[in-house]
Amino acid sequence: MTQSPSAPLPQTPLLDQVHFPADLKKIDDRDLPQLARELRDEMIDAVSRTGGHLGAGLGVVELTIAIHKVFNTPDDRLIFDVGHQCYPHKILTGRRDRIRTLRQENGLSGFTRRAESEYDNFGAGHSSTSISAGLGMAVAAELDKSDRKVIAVIGDGAMSAGMAFEALNNAGALDARLIVILNDNDMSIAPPTGAMSAYLARLASGRTYMGIRDFGKKLTAYLGKTVDRAITRAVGHARGWATGGTLFEELGFYHIGPIDGHSFDHLLPILRNVRDNAKGPVLIHVVTQKGKGYGPAEEAADKYHGVNRFDVITGAQAKAKPNAPSYTSVFAEALVEEARHDEKIVGITAAMPSGTGLDKLANLFPERCFDVGIAEQHAVTFAAGLATEGYKPFCALYSTFLQRAYDQVVHDVALQKLPVRFPIDRAGFVGADGPTHAGSFDTAFLATLPGMVVMAAADEAELKHMVRTAAAYDEGPISFRYPRGEGVGVELPVRGDILEIGKGRIVKQGSKVALLSFGTRLAEALQAAEDLDSAGLSTTVADARFAKPLDTDLIRQLARHHEVLVVVEEGAAGGFAAQVLHFLAAQGLLDNGLKVRCLTMPDEWVEQAKPEAMLARAGLDHTGIVATVFTALDHKTVSFGTAG
Repeated sequence: MTQSPSAPLPQTPLLDQVHFPADLKKIDDRDLPQLARELRDEMIDAVSRTGGHLGAGLGVVELTIAIHKVFNTPDDRLIFDVGHQCYPHKILTGRRDRIRTLRQENGLSGFTRRAESEYDNFGAGHSSTSISAGLGMAVAAELDKSDRKVIAVIGDGAMSAGMAFEALNNAGALDARLIVILNDNDMSIAPPTGAMSAYLARLASGRTYMGIRDFGKKLTAYLGKTVDRAITRAVGHARGWATGGTLFEELGFYHIGPIDGHSFDHLLPILRNVRDNAKGPVLIHVVTQKGKGYGPAEEAADKYHGVNRFDVITGAQAKAKPNAPSYTSVFAEALVEEARHDEKIVGITAAMPSGTGLDKLANLFPERCFDVGIAEQHAVTFAAGLATEGYKPFCALYSTFLQRAYDQVVHDVALQKLPVRFPIDRAGFVGADGPTHAGSFDTAFLATLPGMVVMAAADEAELKHMVRTAAAYDEGPISFRYPRGEGVGVELPVRGDILEIGKGRIVKQGSKVALLSFGTRLAEALQAAEDLDSAGLSTTVADARFAKPLDTDLIRQLARHHEVLVVVEEGAAGGFAAQVLHFLAAQGLLDNGLKVRCLTMPDEWVEQAKPEAMLARAGLDHTGIVATVFTALDHKTVSFGTAG
């Protein structure tokens, strides 16, 4: 049984005194462990009611309290990487009264968001951006001749991305006043908990040690760059043997830690020392535990990263009644089936094995499945390298994360005509995750590339066909998109068929109105056709299957034999519909009175809501399609955009 909205709220007498970070200054350091317990209870209760990201936030409770107590936020800038761990931050920064609206329509975002609070200094839904953004803010502070501090909190997983290291390298070269806190929640808690480790970290962050280091830098500067570099590296290596900080020291950072990220006795003196004494870039390595303080999350951190509503006592998460298999699971099973038939098939994911379904491939063929970490750019070029050697890589990424590797898709894959397969999950609206995770743009940015094959599955059976088609296609890159959530419940073949490249299909034949769907709006188009038929408007429904190459014969047939053509896609303007309009205009098929309407996602950032509400507002449900047809029959002009 899930947490009831009427269940009693946790007792939080100390947290009740904290409305903004300034209130933390009034709380004695000795009372902070109690505050942390209450903050955890509040967060657990809130997420049990709304769902959301749980484990990461529980792991940074003490760290979040300590940062806000020691620094002067929001004047001092605090950036949380990704934003998964920002719920305690939101509770402490004036948003506690709305914390039970997390990820709900008109509620708080599940990520940091500049428009939501002055304490959210940088919005983050994608990982590994915090150090770059923080460096920009730190340089701005120096240009302003301001003493404000900049703190970037980044997880060890996000640190695997190349962008993070680019920023570290630049920050070290600039000798910027930037504080990076590496939140390491993948390492055992044992190493940093000893008293000696804490003592050494406090010593290294103190005025005397930092003063000696700063004096040494000034002294060696007089001896020339070569001598300066040699001495600085020697000192860095010496400290590295003791602290493990050689890599960060080589990049120009002053490294402190590792320290226990759940101990205020460790966190507070070090943060205060760094606040008061640091002159250049500093990296503080803290070790935390995902799910800290909540048993079920501690025992299964991966299952409690993102959760549905759940029962606080048992940890049991609410499950929707199964109607049909999810698109992700259908893709995973289809890929496993193809891998059984072809040993050249390999899978690649960027830190999302379960999210993309590639964990199923890894379980059966571990040597043929690769998780490259949060490194989408590398994932794509790694796939390109495999393709040059005759392998058949399936580089499975969410639509919103494929955006991060667009140059690699263009330069390393498409330009070289390499047969990399791109399964694109989370295409279209994604509900509670909002605009940062919406799969809006993949069709638009892929369909512009010469030689790229761009497909979209209308249902789960079509998805199986497209997996097999991609496996069999060796002429160049190929992609296929599918949404989050369950399929429509169609009968599934044991194995998919190989589709003819660039050929769509007529699903229902009519004579007056044509509905051309690309992707999973097909079911709504069919329902709209029933309504239109009932109104005396004989309606054809076609499934395009391909945005590139277009089925030009199909489009020509629809244009010549119908009075109205409505093109429907769950993607941004500039995608499939733009390809269709370009063809119609080039062929002169708009010159004979054809009424064309293009239904796309709106040209705006669509806020979080239930997916069905988002689709209805965009006019992409059957009601919106019918309304668009009726409007078209009363107007002669071609409209490009959303319904209305």
